[in-house]
Amino acid sequence: MKDKKIAFVGIGRMGSNMARHLKDQGYTVSAVSDVSAELTQSVAEELGAQACAKLADVTAAADIIITVVSDDQAMYDIFTNEGDNLLQGGSGKVFINCATISPKTHIDIAQKTVEVGGEYLEGCMASSISQAREGTLYLMVAGDEDSYKKCEPLLDELSVNMRYTGETGSAAKVKALVNMVMNINTAGLAEGLGLGHALGLDLKMLQEVFSQTGANSRVLETDGEDMEARDHECWFSSAHAAKDSGIAQDLAQDAGLNLPLNDATKAQYDKMIAKGLGELDKSGVAELTFKGRHAD
Repeated sequence: MKDKKIAFVGIGRMGSNMARHLKDQGYTVSAVSDVSAELTQSVAEELGAQACAKLADVTAAADIIITVVSDDQAMYDIFTNEGDNLLQGGSGKVFINCATISPKTHIDIAQKTVEVGGEYLEGCMASSISQAREGTLYLMVAGDEDSYKKCEPLLDELSVNMRYTGETGSAAKVKALVNMVMNINTAGLAEGLGLGHALGLDLKMLQEVFSQTGANSRVLETDGEDMEARDHECWFSSAHAAKDSGIAQDLAQDAGLNLPLNDATKAQYDKMIAKGLGELDKSGVAELTFKGRHAD
C-alpha cells in the first residue's frame, strides 16, 4: 500500500493531521487541495506535495484520494461541479470520504464514482484532532467489501480501531448516531454543571461524584474541566455539533420517530451559532447554561 500515492482534499484540522501522520509513516502524500489557497500552499510545502487549485489535478496526481470536507454541499461541489471535479479522470482511482455527511449523499457520490470506473469508501471518524495526528482514529468504514479489504492496510495506519459496517451509507448512519448521543451527553453535562454552579457546589467534587455514578460519560472526561474553566479551544466545533444533530434529526424524521432529546440538543447548538459562538468547541454549550455567561 505504501507504493500508492495519496492525496487529500480538505486539509483543515483533521485532514492535514491525517496527511502528516501518513507522511511520517512513509506514505507518499502527492497532492493536497482546500478551499483556502493559502492553506493549500502551506500544507503542500510542509509535506512536499503538489498544491492543486484544480480538483482534476488532485485525481491525476494520486491513486487514492481522501476527502475531509465540511458538509453535504461541499461533497457535491468537489465531486459533481461541472467545470472541475474529482471524478474527472477518476477511473481506477479510490476515493475514501471521511466527512460527516448524510447517508444519502454518500450513496449518491458512490454511484457517480462507480459510473466513471472508480471505487468509493466511507471512512467515518469518531475521534479528535490529536488522534488524527497520532494515527489512532476510530473508523467506521462502509462500501464495497473488496475495496475495503484492498485499502485496509492504509485505513489501519490511520486508526487504532476500525469497524466495517457494510453497504454504502451504513457508516454514515452509525456516525450520525454516535454524534447524536455524544452531543446529547455534552448538553446534559453542561446543564448538570451549570446547575451545580448555581447551587454553589464545588464543581471538582461534583465531577468526581459524576465519574463514580450513573452520571459518568466519556464527555465528562473530555469536556467537564473545560466547561468549568471556560476553555473552549476547538477540537469539535459547536457548528459541527449542530450539523450532525441535524443529520440524526433528518434520519429520525424519515424513520417516523420523535427524538425530543436530540431536538432539544440541536436547538442549543443552533442557539450557539445564532450568538456567534459556533466556532467554539462543543463544550462551549456550557456558555448557555452557567449563570452570568451568555445565557438569555
